[in-house]
Amino acid sequence: MYTTLHKYFGYTSFFPLQEDIIKEALNRKDVFVLMPTGGGKSLCYQLPALLFDGITVVISPLIALMKDQVDGLLANGVPATFINSSLSFGEINGRKRRLANSEIKILYIAPERLFMPDFLEFLQGLKVSLVAIDESHCISEWGHDFRPEYRQLSILRDKFPQVPLMALTATATPVVQQDILTQLKLSGCKVFKASFNRKNLYYQIKPKDNPYNQILHYLKDRKNESGIIYCQSRKTVENLATSLQKAGYRALPYHAGLTPETRTQNQERFIRDDVEIIVATIAFGMGIDKPNVRYVIHYDLPKSIEGYYQETGRAGRDGLESDCILFFSYGDMFKIEHFILQKEAENERQVAYKQLRELVSYCEGNVCRRRLLLAYFGEQFNEPNCENCDACLEPKERFDGTIAAQKILSCVYRVDERFGINYVIDILQGAKSQKVLQNRHDTIKTYGVGKEYSKQQWQSFIRELIQLGYLKLDGDKYPVLKLHEKSRNVLTGNEKVFLTKPEEKLKIHHVETDKDYDPALFEHLRSLRKTMADREGVPPYIIFHDTSLKEMSIDYPQSLLALSKISGIGDQKLKKYGDIFVKEISRYCEQNNITPKQTTYKYPELSTKHERALTTQTTLSLYQQNLTIQEIAQKRGLAPSTIASHLEKLILDGEDVSIDRMVNPEKQNHIRRALNESGRERLAPVKEKLGDAYSYEEIRLVRAKMMCEGEKGG
Repeated sequence: MYTTLHKYFGYTSFFPLQEDIIKEALNRKDVFVLMPTGGGKSLCYQLPALLFDGITVVISPLIALMKDQVDGLLANGVPATFINSSLSFGEINGRKRRLANSEIKILYIAPERLFMPDFLEFLQGLKVSLVAIDESHCISEWGHDFRPEYRQLSILRDKFPQVPLMALTATATPVVQQDILTQLKLSGCKVFKASFNRKNLYYQIKPKDNPYNQILHYLKDRKNESGIIYCQSRKTVENLATSLQKAGYRALPYHAGLTPETRTQNQERFIRDDVEIIVATIAFGMGIDKPNVRYVIHYDLPKSIEGYYQETGRAGRDGLESDCILFFSYGDMFKIEHFILQKEAENERQVAYKQLRELVSYCEGNVCRRRLLLAYFGEQFNEPNCENCDACLEPKERFDGTIAAQKILSCVYRVDERFGINYVIDILQGAKSQKVLQNRHDTIKTYGVGKEYSKQQWQSFIRELIQLGYLKLDGDKYPVLKLHEKSRNVLTGNEKVFLTKPEEKLKIHHVETDKDYDPALFEHLRSLRKTMADREGVPPYIIFHDTSLKEMSIDYPQSLLALSKISGIGDQKLKKYGDIFVKEISRYCEQNNITPKQTTYKYPELSTKHERALTTQTTLSLYQQNLTIQEIAQKRGLAPSTIASHLEKLILDGEDVSIDRMVNPEKQNHIRRALNESGRERLAPVKEKLGDAYSYEEIRLVRAKMMCEGEKGG
């Protein structure tokens, strides 16, 4: 094994689980492999193929994947080939001759090819030593990328009764895992599960607010870095790729509407670093081994968490830090719902609704992204702070939301757990809808008790309670709210619930007062709008609403980026009218010697860093008033773990922070000893060694002191 590993692949050791999987395969046993992208799945069947006498057949869903894998194997000196629809009749016959002459060790085929009667007969005539089903989640109707032709792979056990099967996937929930095992008749086989945690990936969800300008801002200092931008439609792919090219970036499109030659060419140019950016639909990326993808951006909402996880997994395969950014909007969610309605099979619609709801819940969440992702795949993440997602690095302010939680839980209880989120909110806000009145829910105790918050804020609270495990959604297209066992303690007042503090809306975006806007500019813009509307034969408000023009008359935007911040201006309007309005505003400012206000954008990194530094300094100020971690947390409405992370950063930044009043010296000695024995990288083993008498916050502070002392000593 090790000789072959080094000879063909150039490694001297295996990744976790690889050696055990390969040994199981060499013993001619069935195997199920669940391993994240970059974990080394391919080697699990490629290395045994070299040690077996016959050939290994790999069933793969995409031509791009086959070509990529075969190119890599041939470069390593492994005799491999593929047979698919991209080949001519003569080329296929030539490859079949080489297979019959035992010149090939690994053959890649699509499932459709396997079911062609003449090809299946040909394959049964060869000495097949192993069949590997890559991307095996495609076999499950509960998976994110279900393909009906994969379902037929259940015949493999009958057609090749003596040949071991290996199913591999990078994304599978417990339900999907069981479905794969059942469909492939792999009951009793060993299941190998590597951790889904990709520590080097930074997960971030951003509200979608003119995503093209958001992307330009992100790419500003990343011209030489490779990245993938995923879009839902071919049209968006083409438009975005063209816009990026005009902005000076080397970007190419990739989608199923392009010719096979163009797709292949664009993929090759990306893999070879001839271009930095691929703008693609989900047709791109499955099985692509490019290791230096530094970012994956979801311009549009993906359809499921599994799809999202697999697509983000294409970043940072080399283990270096990489970004995964998703632009979230409810408009995208509605588009996906529209497509779901077009599905003819009821069970497919139910699965799709469930997947979409889970993804939206993930995007709306305010708890650790990594914890939610891993929990989705049945893996626990016990660290209090993953230190590599937006929710952990930039936590939103929290408040004692016990009363709000009690109102929600009580309402769900009083309607017998039979209604969904919006209906419960209608009751809390005292809505006089026909349905509420018809069900006589205007007579229950919780009717009208929630007028202090908006509908959107109540929705946010409910979704957070779901993520925290106090509520659950049951059902698919029309899910209803159900109570969890832990709801009881909140309802009886025995447990407090801390929720994310609602964000206050800025007046500037709603222009609630007219006194600050420039009436002369407003009239000038109204006149311009009327001229354009007449030319197009539409009412003026179709161009822009008055509220948009008034905001322009307050902020004087003189660039497309600044204009994109104005409410009511989406991608299409910015593209169609942006240049004209920006020029008019710039001309007006020049003629009237007006200097525009400093515009604060929603996503500038410098602003984020400044805010982060400010919140840390606030914690330092309270610490200097001799408050404890718990007292600081209570005063700021933040979690103790967040305050501990602030103090940890202050210590590492060289601030004079003594931890003696937060961790007594005797405890510090025990923690230091445990950190030296278990290592400083992960806190969970240290906490397990020390027991419940020691908190994660105490361990983090002592670790920071040790690291600081080590640096000074060095």
